[in-house]
Amino acid sequence: MDEQFYNRVGRDRITSRQIDELIGIARGLAADNRINGTEVEFLQKWLAANADISNQPLIHTLYRRVNEILADGVVDEEEHGELLDTLERFSSRDFELGEVLKATTLPLCSPAPTLTFADKFYCFTGTFTYGQRKHCEQAVADRGGRAGGLSQKVDFLVIGAYATESWKHSAFGNKILQACEWRERGLPIRIVSEQHWVRHL
Repeated sequence: MDEQFYNRVGRDRITSRQIDELIGIARGLAADNRINGTEVEFLQKWLAANADISNQPLIHTLYRRVNEILADGVVDEEEHGELLDTLERFSSRDFELGEVLKATTLPLCSPAPTLTFADKFYCFTGTFTYGQRKHCEQAVADRGGRAGGLSQKVDFLVIGAYATESWKHSAFGNKILQACEWRERGLPIRIVSEQHWVRHL
């Protein structure tokens, strides 16, 4: 029993130290509001070295996301923006890649509508468990729909599962607020969660 206790306490200390170190790294990488390829590779190496000794879902999820970003050898503007936003919110302790936003705090359509894909236009905002935004958009295209930026032609706005209670002040909050405004004006745009979207794939 004593050995189990000390092992657990030791793991907790390691995890706490890892999170503190990752917060420092995130703060440093996001300080100049730019992340270059070398910095992303540094982050990938740190996450790889720490993933094996960590039971922290945040580290494993962030490691998978960074690997996806680097898979094609290019960090494009969208990937850069997503990663920078994630690191900024994490370094300010305002965000966890494991903190699923409660549906009641979001302006989701209630009841949630049935989703179809053929000839429908989707817009994605936030951070997704399904993968990067381009993977979500490809899933829609594979089912006969279209996906892209927010406009009044959008049928469905899908909000990623990972977010914070302060979503209105986040990088993706403006899209949600704009969609709400259009919906209130009578436009047929529907706002749904990533979980609801995945159930219809």
